[in-house]
Amino acid sequence: MRKPLVMGNWKLNGTKESVTSLVNALKEPAAQAPSVEVAVCAPAIFIGLVESLAKDTAIKYGSEDVDVHTKGAFTGENSPEMIKEFGCKYAIVGHSERRAYHNETNEVVAAKYKAAQESGLIPVLCIGESLEQFEAQQTAEVVKTQLKAVIDMNGIKSFENAVIAYEPIWAIGTGKTATPEIAQDVHATIRAYLASFDAETAEKVQILYGGSCNAKTAPDLFKQPDIDGGLVGGASLKPLDFAAIIKAAEV
Repeated sequence: MRKPLVMGNWKLNGTKESVTSLVNALKEPAAQAPSVEVAVCAPAIFIGLVESLAKDTAIKYGSEDVDVHTKGAFTGENSPEMIKEFGCKYAIVGHSERRAYHNETNEVVAAKYKAAQESGLIPVLCIGESLEQFEAQQTAEVVKTQLKAVIDMNGIKSFENAVIAYEPIWAIGTGKTATPEIAQDVHATIRAYLASFDAETAEKVQILYGGSCNAKTAPDLFKQPDIDGGLVGGASLKPLDFAAIIKAAEV
Protein backbone atom coordinates (compact mmCIF):
# COMPACT_ATOMS: atom_id res chain seq x y z
CA MET A 1 0.00 0.00 0.00
CA ARG A 2 1.30 3.44 -0.94
CA LYS A 3 1.84 5.77 2.02
CA PRO A 4 0.10 9.14 1.58
CA LEU A 5 2.44 12.11 1.20
CA VAL A 6 1.43 15.69 1.91
CA MET A 7 4.11 18.13 0.80
CA GLY A 8 4.13 21.91 1.10
CA ASN A 9 5.74 24.01 -1.61
CA TRP A 10 6.37 27.43 -0.09
CA LYS A 11 7.48 29.01 -3.38
CA LEU A 12 8.95 32.53 -2.98
CA ASN A 13 7.61 33.10 0.50
CA GLY A 14 8.98 33.22 4.02
CA THR A 15 11.00 35.09 6.61
CA LYS A 16 13.07 33.69 9.45
CA GLU A 17 10.19 34.45 11.78
CA SER A 18 7.46 32.95 9.61
CA VAL A 19 9.45 29.82 8.76
CA THR A 20 10.16 29.21 12.45
CA SER A 21 6.52 29.70 13.35
CA LEU A 22 5.27 27.50 10.52
CA VAL A 23 7.57 24.53 11.14
CA ASN A 24 6.90 24.66 14.88
CA ALA A 25 3.16 24.70 14.20
CA LEU A 26 3.44 21.59 11.99
CA LYS A 27 5.29 19.44 14.50
CA GLU A 28 2.18 18.27 16.35
CA PRO A 29 -0.03 17.60 13.28
CA ALA A 30 2.81 15.61 11.70
CA ALA A 31 3.40 13.61 14.87
CA GLN A 32 -0.31 12.85 15.21
CA ALA A 33 -0.55 11.44 11.68
CA PRO A 34 2.00 8.59 11.52
CA SER A 35 0.21 7.04 8.53
CA VAL A 36 1.01 10.18 6.48
CA GLU A 37 4.42 11.46 5.43
CA VAL A 38 4.55 15.22 5.96
CA ALA A 39 7.13 17.29 4.11
CA VAL A 40 7.88 20.90 3.27
CA CYS A 41 9.94 22.27 0.41
CA ALA A 42 11.52 25.60 1.25
CA PRO A 43 13.40 28.33 -0.61
CA ALA A 44 17.06 27.30 -0.59
CA ILE A 45 18.11 30.10 1.73
CA PHE A 46 15.83 28.73 4.48
CA ILE A 47 16.75 25.04 4.20
CA GLY A 48 19.40 25.29 6.95
CA LEU A 49 16.82 26.84 9.28
CA VAL A 50 14.28 24.13 8.43
CA GLU A 51 16.94 21.50 9.12
CA SER A 52 17.46 22.82 12.64
CA LEU A 53 13.73 23.18 13.34
CA ALA A 54 12.71 19.78 11.92
CA LYS A 55 15.41 17.79 13.72
CA ASP A 56 13.96 14.86 15.68
CA THR A 57 10.45 15.52 14.36
CA ALA A 58 8.20 13.68 11.89
CA ILE A 59 8.63 16.47 9.32
CA LYS A 60 10.69 15.73 6.20
CA TYR A 61 11.87 18.50 3.94
CA GLY A 62 13.35 19.34 0.58
CA SER A 63 14.19 22.01 -1.97
CA GLU A 64 11.92 23.73 -4.47
CA ASP A 65 14.41 23.16 -7.29
CA VAL A 66 17.86 21.74 -7.92
CA ASP A 67 20.54 22.31 -10.52
CA VAL A 68 21.79 19.72 -13.01
CA HIS A 69 25.38 20.37 -11.89
CA THR A 70 26.96 19.24 -8.63
CA LYS A 71 29.72 21.87 -8.67
CA GLY A 72 31.42 24.39 -10.92
CA ALA A 73 31.13 27.89 -12.33
CA PHE A 74 27.35 28.17 -12.17
CA THR A 75 26.71 31.30 -10.14
CA GLY A 76 23.47 31.35 -8.20
CA GLU A 77 22.57 27.68 -8.65
CA ASN A 78 22.01 25.11 -5.89
CA SER A 79 23.83 21.82 -6.28
CA PRO A 80 21.93 18.64 -5.40
CA GLU A 81 24.91 17.56 -3.31
CA MET A 82 24.69 20.79 -1.32
CA ILE A 83 20.96 20.33 -0.87
CA LYS A 84 21.50 16.76 0.34
CA GLU A 85 24.15 17.88 2.84
CA PHE A 86 21.52 19.89 4.69
CA GLY A 87 19.44 16.79 5.28
CA CYS A 88 16.93 17.21 2.46
CA LYS A 89 15.01 14.13 1.38
CA TYR A 90 13.23 15.66 -1.62
CA ALA A 91 13.83 18.03 -4.53
CA ILE A 92 11.01 19.36 -6.68
CA VAL A 93 11.85 19.30 -10.39
CA GLY A 94 9.88 20.56 -13.36
CA HIS A 95 7.37 22.70 -11.50
CA SER A 96 5.17 24.53 -14.01
CA GLU A 97 6.55 27.88 -12.84
CA ARG A 98 10.10 26.71 -13.58
CA ARG A 99 9.02 25.40 -16.97
CA ALA A 100 7.22 28.66 -17.80
CA TYR A 101 9.44 31.35 -16.27
CA HIS A 102 12.82 29.69 -16.78
CA ASN A 103 12.09 27.90 -20.06
CA GLU A 104 12.92 24.48 -18.63
CA THR A 105 12.33 21.86 -21.30
CA ASN A 106 11.33 18.26 -20.67
CA GLU A 107 14.98 17.32 -21.28
CA VAL A 108 16.26 19.84 -18.71
CA VAL A 109 13.74 18.54 -16.18
CA ALA A 110 14.83 14.96 -16.87
CA ALA A 111 18.46 16.00 -16.29
CA LYS A 112 17.55 17.66 -12.96
CA TYR A 113 15.68 14.51 -11.96
CA LYS A 114 18.79 12.48 -12.76
CA ALA A 115 21.11 14.81 -10.83
CA ALA A 116 18.80 14.75 -7.80
CA GLN A 117 18.65 10.95 -7.72
CA GLU A 118 22.39 10.53 -8.22
CA SER A 119 22.97 12.81 -5.22
CA GLY A 120 20.67 10.78 -3.00
CA LEU A 121 17.57 12.95 -3.22
CA ILE A 122 14.06 11.82 -4.17
CA PRO A 123 12.89 13.93 -7.12
CA VAL A 124 9.30 15.17 -7.08
CA LEU A 125 8.53 15.33 -10.79
CA CYS A 126 5.86 17.89 -11.66
CA ILE A 127 3.85 17.34 -14.82
CA GLY A 128 0.67 18.90 -16.14
CA GLU A 129 -1.11 20.78 -18.86
CA SER A 130 -2.09 24.37 -19.60
CA LEU A 131 -5.68 25.59 -19.87
CA GLU A 132 -5.41 25.60 -23.66
CA GLN A 133 -4.17 22.02 -23.68
CA PHE A 134 -6.86 20.95 -21.22
CA GLU A 135 -9.61 22.51 -23.33
CA ALA A 136 -8.14 20.86 -26.44
CA GLN A 137 -8.31 17.49 -24.65
CA GLN A 138 -4.53 17.08 -24.87
CA THR A 139 -3.94 16.29 -21.18
CA ALA A 140 -2.99 12.64 -21.67
CA GLU A 141 -0.63 13.47 -24.54
CA VAL A 142 1.08 16.21 -22.54
CA VAL A 143 1.70 14.19 -19.38
CA LYS A 144 2.88 11.15 -21.32
CA THR A 145 5.38 13.27 -23.26
CA GLN A 146 6.69 14.78 -20.01
CA LEU A 147 7.03 11.32 -18.45
CA LYS A 148 8.66 9.81 -21.54
CA ALA A 149 11.51 12.34 -21.41
CA VAL A 150 12.35 11.16 -17.90
CA ILE A 151 11.99 7.48 -18.80
CA ASP A 152 14.26 7.89 -21.84
CA MET A 153 17.02 9.46 -19.74
CA ASN A 154 16.63 7.58 -16.46
CA GLY A 155 14.69 4.39 -17.12
CA ILE A 156 11.33 3.27 -15.76
CA LYS A 157 12.88 1.74 -12.62
CA SER A 158 13.98 5.22 -11.52
CA PHE A 159 10.37 5.84 -10.52
CA GLU A 160 10.84 3.42 -7.64
CA ASN A 161 12.76 6.26 -6.01
CA ALA A 162 10.70 9.23 -7.17
CA VAL A 163 7.38 10.99 -6.64
CA ILE A 164 5.11 12.38 -9.36
CA ALA A 165 2.98 15.47 -8.85
CA TYR A 166 0.21 16.13 -11.35
CA GLU A 167 -0.40 19.87 -11.43
CA PRO A 168 -2.98 21.13 -13.91
CA ILE A 169 -1.50 24.55 -14.61
CA TRP A 170 -4.96 26.02 -15.12
CA ALA A 171 -5.77 25.23 -11.47
CA ILE A 172 -2.69 26.74 -9.79
CA GLY A 173 -3.31 29.98 -7.95
CA THR A 174 -6.52 30.58 -9.91
CA GLY A 175 -8.99 29.30 -7.35
CA LYS A 176 -9.98 26.58 -9.83
CA THR A 177 -9.50 22.95 -8.91
CA ALA A 178 -9.93 19.88 -11.03
CA THR A 179 -12.88 17.87 -9.80
CA PRO A 180 -11.90 14.68 -7.95
CA GLU A 181 -13.13 12.72 -10.97
CA ILE A 182 -11.00 14.72 -13.43
CA ALA A 183 -7.95 14.45 -11.19
CA GLN A 184 -8.44 10.72 -10.66
CA ASP A 185 -8.80 10.16 -14.40
CA VAL A 186 -5.45 11.85 -15.07
CA HIS A 187 -3.73 10.06 -12.18
CA ALA A 188 -5.04 6.73 -13.51
CA THR A 189 -3.75 7.66 -16.98
CA ILE A 190 -0.31 8.41 -15.53
CA ARG A 191 -0.19 5.13 -13.64
CA ALA A 192 -1.40 3.15 -16.65
CA TYR A 193 1.24 4.76 -18.85
CA LEU A 194 3.99 3.83 -16.39
CA ALA A 195 2.52 0.33 -16.17
CA SER A 196 2.94 -0.05 -19.92
CA PHE A 197 6.68 -0.05 -19.16
CA ASP A 198 6.66 -1.78 -15.75
CA ALA A 199 3.49 -2.64 -13.83
CA GLU A 200 5.22 -3.22 -10.49
CA THR A 201 6.94 0.17 -10.56
CA ALA A 202 3.71 1.90 -11.56
CA GLU A 203 1.85 0.40 -8.62
CA LYS A 204 4.48 1.61 -6.14
CA VAL A 205 4.96 5.22 -7.21
CA GLN A 206 3.21 7.97 -5.25
CA ILE A 207 1.26 10.37 -7.47
CA LEU A 208 0.29 13.62 -5.77
CA TYR A 209 -2.32 16.14 -6.83
CA GLY A 210 -0.88 19.64 -7.12
CA GLY A 211 -3.56 21.98 -8.43
CA SER A 212 -4.72 24.29 -5.63
CA CYS A 213 -5.13 21.47 -3.14
CA ASN A 214 -6.59 22.99 0.03
CA ALA A 215 -8.42 22.08 3.23
CA LYS A 216 -11.79 22.11 1.48
CA THR A 217 -10.89 20.06 -1.60
CA ALA A 218 -8.41 17.61 -0.05
CA PRO A 219 -10.86 15.11 1.53
CA ASP A 220 -12.64 14.27 -1.73
CA LEU A 221 -9.40 14.30 -3.73
CA PHE A 222 -7.65 11.94 -1.33
CA LYS A 223 -10.51 9.43 -1.49
CA GLN A 224 -9.59 8.68 -5.11
CA PRO A 225 -7.68 5.40 -5.58
CA ASP A 226 -4.78 6.84 -7.59
CA ILE A 227 -4.30 10.11 -5.65
CA ASP A 228 -1.67 9.51 -2.99
CA GLY A 229 -1.59 12.93 -1.37
CA GLY A 230 -0.95 16.50 -2.39
CA LEU A 231 1.71 18.99 -3.40
CA VAL A 232 0.26 21.99 -1.62
CA GLY A 233 1.01 25.61 -2.50
CA GLY A 234 -0.66 28.54 -0.76
CA ALA A 235 -2.46 26.43 1.83
CA SER A 236 0.89 25.06 3.07
CA LEU A 237 1.69 28.54 4.43
CA LYS A 238 -1.37 28.39 6.71
CA PRO A 239 -0.77 25.95 9.59
CA LEU A 240 -4.42 25.23 10.32
CA ASP A 241 -5.22 24.59 6.65
CA PHE A 242 -2.14 22.44 6.16
CA ALA A 243 -2.97 20.46 9.31
CA ALA A 244 -6.47 19.82 7.92
CA ILE A 245 -4.97 18.56 4.66
CA ILE A 246 -2.67 16.22 6.59
CA LYS A 247 -5.66 14.87 8.51
CA ALA A 248 -7.58 14.33 5.26
CA ALA A 249 -4.76 12.09 4.02
CA GLU A 250 -4.84 9.77 7.04
CA VAL A 251 -5.58 6.11 6.31
